[in-house]
Amino acid sequence: MAAPLPPSRPRIPGSGLAKGLAVTLRTMTRKTVTEQYPDVQPDLPPRTRGVIGLFEENCTVCMLCARECPDWCIYIDSHKETIPAAAPGGRERSRNVLDRFAIDFSLCMYCGICIEVCPFDALFWSPEFEYSETDIRDLTHERDKLREWMWTVPAPPALDPGAEEPKELATARKTAEKLAAQRQAAAPGGPSAPAAGPTARPAPAGSAGTESHADQQARAAESPTRPMGDSPQQTDQPEPGREGRE
Repeated sequence: MAAPLPPSRPRIPGSGLAKGLAVTLRTMTRKTVTEQYPDVQPDLPPRTRGVIGLFEENCTVCMLCARECPDWCIYIDSHKETIPAAAPGGRERSRNVLDRFAIDFSLCMYCGICIEVCPFDALFWSPEFEYSETDIRDLTHERDKLREWMWTVPAPPALDPGAEEPKELATARKTAEKLAAQRQAAAPGGPSAPAAGPTARPAPAGSAGTESHADQQARAAESPTRPMGDSPQQTDQPEPGREGRE
């Protein structure tokens, strides 16, 4: 069974009005700070949504940003090009080539959906906001102007000390280490190169364990046949003390 709630304190009439007046008095006595804009630029947070920059090299003309835009303010034109086969007998490929990429900032509501859905990181937020125009048609920024905004995009924040390394950086690092190891191995003084030294002499014909079975058979066929009971020591060398007896 739940414990009974403690009895609530009776509210003093006008307590809420007194709290509100206290906040007003604190604000009135606080010193007013005026930012001297445009002489002094404001200190904007790093995730400010000012204008959108385009990194054209990453764009694959997948049209995801244009389809997901709720205001339909992104205009993309492209054409297809055929890439010949890299090897004889291979199959030709086709790729999309970007012709136009424009954003109408007079319609944009800065929701950021286009940046979030881009699978190849071709769109970025820039904190720049001073791009007002006297003609509304000048608010449509073509891809050249969008590329210029990329120079104002801030660097990404540093990772947390315990965060994992991004997959792109890990893949690039492993590839670089593999190429470096291959170059070191292919170098004349690499670890896999044979050490410089005197050339090994061929093993003698009678050394055991160095000649093949066929060589042993051929050498046995060419050498004279010895008696079954005689050993090389008995046949070639006289018996000790025999000369004196004879």
